[in-house]
Amino acid sequence: MRFIRTLSNYITQYFPLWVVLFAAAAFFQPAPFKPLGTYIPYLLGLIMLGMGLTMSLNDFKLVLTRPKDVLFGIVLRYVIMPVVAFLVAKLLGLPPALAAGLILVGACPSGTASNVMTFIAKGDTALSVTVSSFNTILAPILTPFIFLYFAGTMIPIQAGALLVDILKIVLLPVFIGITLRMIASSLVDKVNNLIPAFSVIAIIMIITAVVALNATKLVTIAGMAFLAVILHNSIGLFLGYASSRVTGMSESKARAISFEIGMENSGLAVALAMAHLDPIAAIPGAIFSVWHNFSGSLLAGFWSTRKINNKKTL
Repeated sequence: MRFIRTLSNYITQYFPLWVVLFAAAAFFQPAPFKPLGTYIPYLLGLIMLGMGLTMSLNDFKLVLTRPKDVLFGIVLRYVIMPVVAFLVAKLLGLPPALAAGLILVGACPSGTASNVMTFIAKGDTALSVTVSSFNTILAPILTPFIFLYFAGTMIPIQAGALLVDILKIVLLPVFIGITLRMIASSLVDKVNNLIPAFSVIAIIMIITAVVALNATKLVTIAGMAFLAVILHNSIGLFLGYASSRVTGMSESKARAISFEIGMENSGLAVALAMAHLDPIAAIPGAIFSVWHNFSGSLLAGFWSTRKINNKKTL
């Protein structure tokens, strides 16, 4: 068991390295990896099941004692990132499919890594967990219609089909995970340390599939897509923090909201893009999966060395 835990930590710790290695392999030899594209929804479902296994009803109780903070995080999450994605796409003149993919990333809920980054950054972890939990639960309703509003003029979109897919590959696995945790908590606790490693493996497989399916087109659009993702993520992190401080939230809360805004469930964006859009639309999500972990880690590491000043700005 100790060996398995060590292996799990090794897989998780070197996540960016594995992504680069497998993505490079898929780019130069795409054929063996293309069949993975069929399994993307199932892989994301496994990731969301893992998320559910780490959640409990306590994650939602904070809304009863701090409704303003939670509501603020939810509203900012679903306002800032879609708007920023739309503006970045217009600024860079992205092709319609690539622009739609970037907007889809912005319309998806917070990524689970936001909780880890908040903890490392000495932010308000309880607030981060609650906001990301509510964002995930609200995604089936908000994501399709936000995406339709901002990208509907670029490409044809079936909001109803998106809603059904999010219910199947996000909400259902999350609820199954929460239920399993409630009825078999002792068993779930024994495997909780392994869940991050399984999630990392699933994400790597998803990214590898996207690279393989778009290998011939990546040469011409990779630079533009990387720039778009970097701008989207960086502006999101900044606006999440700045808007929190401007409205009077404490430093620890602002750090949590920053990660909730800037870190996305980009795996969901990839799965939806592959199912409903041009495969090119999955590229921003695949890049975001790697980049937001890198940028988030840098920011979390910086904040971890800075003293918390929880005085409100207003």
